[in-house]
Amino acid sequence: MSTETANKLEGGTKTSKTSKDHKKPTPEALKGAIQLGIGYAVGNQSSKPDRDVLMQDFSVVETVFLPSDGSNLTPAHHFPDFRLKTYAPLAFRYFRELFGIKPDDYLYSICKEPLIELSNPGASSSWFYLTSDDEFIIKTVEHKEAEFLQKLLPGYYMNLNQNPRTLLPKFYGLYCIQCGGVTVRVVVMNNVLPRAMKMHFKYDLKGSSYKRRASRKERVKTSPTFKDLDFQDIHQDGLCFDPETYNALMKTLQRDCRVLESFKIMDYSLLLGIHVLDRKPLSRGNRCDSRRGQKVLYSTALESIQGNVKDPEPVADDDTLGGIPAKNKDENLLIFLGIIDILQSYRFIKKVEHSWKALVHDGDTVSVHRPGFYADRFLKFMGTTVFRKLHPLRGASSKRKRSSFYAGKSASQEFLSMQREKKEEKAQSMDNLDGNFYSSSKQPDLLPKSALTESTQTDEDETENSEDRRDSSSTLALDDPLASLSRSQSDSELDVYL
Repeated sequence: MSTETANKLEGGTKTSKTSKDHKKPTPEALKGAIQLGIGYAVGNQSSKPDRDVLMQDFSVVETVFLPSDGSNLTPAHHFPDFRLKTYAPLAFRYFRELFGIKPDDYLYSICKEPLIELSNPGASSSWFYLTSDDEFIIKTVEHKEAEFLQKLLPGYYMNLNQNPRTLLPKFYGLYCIQCGGVTVRVVVMNNVLPRAMKMHFKYDLKGSSYKRRASRKERVKTSPTFKDLDFQDIHQDGLCFDPETYNALMKTLQRDCRVLESFKIMDYSLLLGIHVLDRKPLSRGNRCDSRRGQKVLYSTALESIQGNVKDPEPVADDDTLGGIPAKNKDENLLIFLGIIDILQSYRFIKKVEHSWKALVHDGDTVSVHRPGFYADRFLKFMGTTVFRKLHPLRGASSKRKRSSFYAGKSASQEFLSMQREKKEEKAQSMDNLDGNFYSSSKQPDLLPKSALTESTQTDEDETENSEDRRDSSSTLALDDPLASLSRSQSDSELDVYL
């Protein structure tokens, strides 16, 4: 490992005043001390009786000194002497049990093989290590981030109890290593992007536009991490999901963002990995032993947004590695994603940063913003630009329209025939009431022939006939609106179905 790597590693470290009297440990020695320290802490905690987590357990810090020669409580090792601090050991043990991680599996993943060093494309000085089985990420954090995480633990505990299926980072341990005057704080988390699956595109998305384009240095890498503006250029049509998957994904994101907003957290990102299935068929032989026998529940992208929360069994390992199926134009994709960098609270320094950037640029476009606005902007960008819903096929839609049209047409015809029958029945009933006075229901205001052939008729008969004509005209006045109503209703029925 290079000297540059060691310097970057120390970005999340602190050098004490006594550093001049100690020889700085090499990066390899630091990695070994981290593995040995985590192994000792987990083994020591496993030997203690199990009990419920209490409020004071979140603020506990256990400290032990591990000399290279060993002691009555610690093993001997070939690394420099170092001091180990374990934060909230009982609470983190509960978190690991919640995700189905057994102590033996946890130790096997972290301690059996050397850690794999990963590059950091972000602006932070954190460094990342990956376990050989692809399960866990070990990230160096600054003192303020470690302190904030410990304060966050009670609310984090409550949220995981309510819903372990989440896209938020899953924290499994927080440790501090003091070796040779160098202090390194590390957090153990879930791995979002499986190393065995080739990611054709990687994105770090925030929903902002100010300076959200990958640098030239990042672009020349073999596997660059792009940003928001790059996504809009490369995937202009977004990533399309079936309606059920889209709704589940956006519901999970919305729930997670509201949790972060309640903790006053902002400046987080969505880490997005895209594997294009059509470019290269998956080969089981290229995977080595990665992800063989999944140890962690709810760890894949698909598990994080779907399924019954009470189901204790992990999804069976298959060629998709838990990726979410999606489409972009004619390409079939697998999507891997998770929310990262949540240890940034909207404190005084962040408020000052936002105010300063807002003076120079549009305040709504910068990444640093108040938590409520940041969450709304983040969700809007993800739900409209990045993720989109597949609509039903046009053929199926037109078939439904045609069937509804024919159903409407038959219904309207039936309605018209019923109106005609009612009209005829009403006219016949009027004929029966008047006897032979009306010759036809179609001409209710014509007099019968017998009345026309009468040559002599009294004024009383004329008066009676005029009254009968008024009755017949009133009958017509009742019939005409009904006929016009039937026509207008039938036309409106056809318009509705058309």
